[in-house]
Amino acid sequence: MSLFRTILHPTDLSESSADAFHLACSLASIHHARLVVVYIVQTPVAAYVGGAPMLEPGSSLQEIQANMAELRPADPTVAVEHRVLYGEPAEQILRLAGDLNCDLIVLGTHGRSGLPRLVLGSVAEEVVRKACCPVLTVKARHRSVAEDPAAAGGARRMKVGTP
Repeated sequence: MSLFRTILHPTDLSESSADAFHLACSLASIHHARLVVVYIVQTPVAAYVGGAPMLEPGSSLQEIQANMAELRPADPTVAVEHRVLYGEPAEQILRLAGDLNCDLIVLGTHGRSGLPRLVLGSVAEEVVRKACCPVLTVKARHRSVAEDPAAAGGARRMKVGTP
């Protein structure tokens, strides 16, 4: 009997989420588990116009869905489901984990501390404290310029396919 049947991987489509995605894929493959990948569009109360949530400047639902569709496990036998939700990230992650009866949540951390963490909060910390199942947090490894020339330019979008 497999330890994990459903694994939830919340992503913000950033490089720091890439390592968590690859680990979630590996665990799903080993345990023959379903992998649910979710992106949450954070919507402040004032961001609703005509009943529809507004997206972050420079992004569209089609772009988000296209980026999500690129997130595919290397193992084609892993059943993966992509979802886009709206709301406060930690709240939506916790709600979805409960609704799906998840056995594990695998999420990346940005490793912020001090004032940035105080101002931005920590989704990972809230999920760890309140989740109905185990939570595995994955700190993104720092890539050198030799490993990844784009690392010299700072933050960038995640490239899917290789860890």
